[in-house]
Amino acid sequence: MVKEIERAGIPVVHMCTVVPISLTVGANRIIPTIAIPHPLGNPALDPSEEKSIRRKLVEKALRALETEVHGQTVFED
Repeated sequence: MVKEIERAGIPVVHMCTVVPISLTVGANRIIPTIAIPHPLGNPALDPSEEKSIRRKLVEKALRALETEVHGQTVFED
């Protein structure tokens, strides 16, 4: 699905916990996330800390959308 959306000219960010799977499916912009049961957060943290983690991931995804890539790119910290 990611490749088809990109082919239509719409940039896509694939946020995932298992980067090799994203690489296998051909995603171009990949953002590693936290953990399989909670990819975009950590419910063990207090709400303000979890919000901070989520905000950082979303901001990273927005930067990835703005970035021109040629092939698969993993956006680490």
